[in-house]
Amino acid sequence: MPEIQLGVHTIRSHGVRVARIHMHDWLILLLLVLIDAVLNIIEPFHRFVGVGMLTDLSYPLKDNTIPFWAVPIIAILLPLAVFLVYYFIRKDVYDFHHAILGLLFSVLITAVITDAIKDGVGRPRPDFFWRCFPDGKQVSDPVTSDVQCTGDKSVIKEGHKSFPSGHTSWSFAGLVFLSWYLSGKVRVFDRRGHVAKLCLVLLPVLTAAMIGVSRVDDYWHHWQDVFAGGLIGTVISSFCYLQFFPPPYDIDGWGPHAYFQMLAESRNGAQPPVNNNIHLAQSAELQTVSLYIPSQHDGDTRGNSWDSSPMLGGGSSQNARTH
Repeated sequence: MPEIQLGVHTIRSHGVRVARIHMHDWLILLLLVLIDAVLNIIEPFHRFVGVGMLTDLSYPLKDNTIPFWAVPIIAILLPLAVFLVYYFIRKDVYDFHHAILGLLFSVLITAVITDAIKDGVGRPRPDFFWRCFPDGKQVSDPVTSDVQCTGDKSVIKEGHKSFPSGHTSWSFAGLVFLSWYLSGKVRVFDRRGHVAKLCLVLLPVLTAAMIGVSRVDDYWHHWQDVFAGGLIGTVISSFCYLQFFPPPYDIDGWGPHAYFQMLAESRNGAQPPVNNNIHLAQSAELQTVSLYIPSQHDGDTRGNSWDSSPMLGGGSSQNARTH
């Protein structure tokens, strides 16, 4: 379908209407925020860590290369900036609203799944030893050989949240969604062989991958944690994008489903109701003819009771003329 613009659909003209239609979606987003907040408050499962396991968990405790506060900026604000630029170019509130809604659903659903798994699994981080024993003096239970941590409780709590990587899942959730969005807008699958478009689309994915690599380099995560986080973010973002937009290889892949639905409704409303009036008049005429039975043939009324069907109106009219 070609790009047809029947009018400018801005935030001022159509924003309130579009937001009202999706009010329940925004309420679900708030619910996801509350659920994720609870998941970050509760204590994760403290998996058994024996003395013999500490060899693989004794990597140095380092600061984050990508701090926690930077992840929402990269995964949410960066795609929002791209959506905003495209909105100023096209002035399409349907695209702008659904892109924001899909992005937030992608990130928040990913966050809830990631934090729920973190709390349930309780896998220790690679630097768990120094979180558990900041002074380097190891203490363990004489019977079970389970470690008896002496460090700060909040640091130890965070040390049981290795699997999967939250940095990675958030980054892939936001940036893979952005890649989907860009691939539709630049028509990367138009079969014209413009590799530059593909490079543009893969740039956000590369950024997310490097964020995941930094988590392994900082000894905050095992490589399996990063792989699982990237997989979760990619799958959820793909589902969320396709919920609001056609696939990028589709002929209508440049715009949201709601935009084309609005176009269809506008065309239907703009068509003159001539055909409908003719249809109604024909139906009324058929019903009138089919129900007409001459008074002098009252005795035949029972035999012609089947003539009440509009499909058979012509037959009853011919009988009336014959008699």
